[in-house]
Amino acid sequence: MDLFDSQRTPGDDAPLAYRMRPQTLDDYIGQEALMGPGKPLRRMAEAGQIRSMLLWGPPGVGKTTLAELLAQASRAHLEHLSAVMAGVKEIRAVVERAQQHTSPVILFLDEIHRLNKSQQDALLPHVESGLLTLIGATTENPSFEVNSALLSRARVYVLKALSEDELITVMRQALNDAQKGLGKRNIQVEDEVLTALAHASAGDARRALGLLETACDFTKTENGREVLHAGILSDVIGHQASAFDKQGDAYYDLLSAIHKSIRSSRPDAALLYMARFMQGGGDPLDVVRRLTAIASEDVGNADPRALPLVIAAWDAYLRLGDYEGQRAIAHAAIHLAVAPKSNRIERAWSAAKQYVREQPQVEVPTYLRNAPTKLMEQLGHGEGYRYAHKEPDGYPAGSAHDCWPQELPKARFFEPSQIGQEKRFAEIMAWRENRDQQADQAP
Repeated sequence: MDLFDSQRTPGDDAPLAYRMRPQTLDDYIGQEALMGPGKPLRRMAEAGQIRSMLLWGPPGVGKTTLAELLAQASRAHLEHLSAVMAGVKEIRAVVERAQQHTSPVILFLDEIHRLNKSQQDALLPHVESGLLTLIGATTENPSFEVNSALLSRARVYVLKALSEDELITVMRQALNDAQKGLGKRNIQVEDEVLTALAHASAGDARRALGLLETACDFTKTENGREVLHAGILSDVIGHQASAFDKQGDAYYDLLSAIHKSIRSSRPDAALLYMARFMQGGGDPLDVVRRLTAIASEDVGNADPRALPLVIAAWDAYLRLGDYEGQRAIAHAAIHLAVAPKSNRIERAWSAAKQYVREQPQVEVPTYLRNAPTKLMEQLGHGEGYRYAHKEPDGYPAGSAHDCWPQELPKARFFEPSQIGQEKRFAEIMAWRENRDQQADQAP
């Protein structure tokens, strides 16, 4: 039997979210950019020609339902596999069944990102031949999780989290639907209740309907009618954990947002993403590691205090524990965000590495080499070296003592900016260059 037979009627004991799944394209709510009039998936469904695709989006936005509706519109046989349970054996079984069908066969593969390379490879020839039309659903970036050969044969469509207005529409439909939803109960619901439930659902229609169903267990009878008041919401919603997949895109997206907010000198945004990251279960040490990189990459010598401050915050976290230590990390993040910015260290280091790639035979001049043995002395190691602390102003002036290999072309890697402490660095370096010129011109 087709797992997605549109004629089946779920019983009253099925979860509300399951009972309320749309049966037609017109019932589908959300994803207007894909399903609105004249939009790609709507046109595909109306033409009855479904192409292989990947539906990428967060949970509860209608990926599975969309696959059902597209299969229904194309009059195709729909096979359903979950990558959590399926392997090459199950894929081959689907292929064998598809070979027996005269009508088109669509394989809906949920959580396709969980298939390993060999499992994805098993799909490839059958998608390429057209035996199977693949609709893969994933919450993770297909660019990283789906192999390039399969990815090249499927169009990627990005599904967005539902807006609060769309979630409220979904819940109102459930409240008014007497056949599949809660309409028989004629429940009176305050507007602020639906708004709060939509907000707590964070774009997830499945969660919104689940919360609504639970909330309706707490109705009160007033004047012969069930009424749902806002006062029960704290019991229904409870603590909203903002957890996320710590191996998925969200984890690294949040770290990226923290980094870019600090680079953009936006402390409030940085704190927002840090709080989301840590309250979602992210490791605070991952944040402080990122802050350590930022201290050199984005602040640099514009504020030389930044790096030791971050290391101190790291040490404080380890000494104080999580609760107090998080505050120390926030302390460092605010300093980095407010501090003047310079990427001249990053540019200098990248330039130095590139130079060495182009000039791999870099050798240390003999006067900079140590001479711990008599033989090395005889070879001239250390001869001509000028000890800086015995020179006027602690600086051995003159290009002959610039520590650069004589056989290589000169290069300037570090160019201080005119921002923060680097402005002072620029002045010091300019003064030393002037001393070099004077020494070179001296008789």
